[in-house]
Amino acid sequence: MKTDMQLLNNDGIRCDGRKIDELRKITIKAGILKNANGSAYIEFGNNKILVGVFGPRDVHPKHLSDTNTGILRCRYHMSPFSVTERKNPAPSRREIEISKVIKEALQPSVILKKFPRTVVDVFVEVLQADGGSRCAALNAASIALADAGIPMKDMVSACAAGKIADTIVLDVNNEEDQAGQADMPVGYMPNLDKITLLQLDGILTTQEYEKCIDVAIQGCKIVYEIQKKALIDKFFKCDIK
Repeated sequence: MKTDMQLLNNDGIRCDGRKIDELRKITIKAGILKNANGSAYIEFGNNKILVGVFGPRDVHPKHLSDTNTGILRCRYHMSPFSVTERKNPAPSRREIEISKVIKEALQPSVILKKFPRTVVDVFVEVLQADGGSRCAALNAASIALADAGIPMKDMVSACAAGKIADTIVLDVNNEEDQAGQADMPVGYMPNLDKITLLQLDGILTTQEYEKCIDVAIQGCKIVYEIQKKALIDKFFKCDIK
């Protein structure tokens, strides 16, 4: 495990060569699964995540349906080969928790009242995990929902900020998450200026807390532009064909 001094050198360069306000490389592709109603693939640093969306469709069993609105379900799953040591294929407590977190972060963005008695299922498959997989998964899930044509108030963009070597940094990677002082994932709807996800692991002062949120939101705004481009690229190519 790296020490704080190794995580950030005297020139303000982090262990992976980034500056304190620099995102990892992000690549997003929309509409890559033909059997899903909507889909997306994201590479966020070393994270590689695939998302498929199905619905709106009938709820089974039917007693789980809501007569007033559609419902959203989310399953976040890490493949056995996604981490260094082979993971048990069975859902872990962490996966169940992140599934709930992603669902609750997406719910404010989707308009399901037009589809009562139906369900929209979001399946997140982590092929390779690095720090910030929940943020990367949330970004891809939002793209997949838009690709599926689900009515949305706005897309949710997600990015984490954190604290290493007493310094607030953008987009915490795995080593910084493990050995740093704090990690704050944030989900944000830029057009509505609304936060849908805010978690904190670690201890921050009031000033650091406020700065961490601001830094994360700036990261979300950058991610939002990449998300929009992924959708434009997909539908523009469809129009050409």
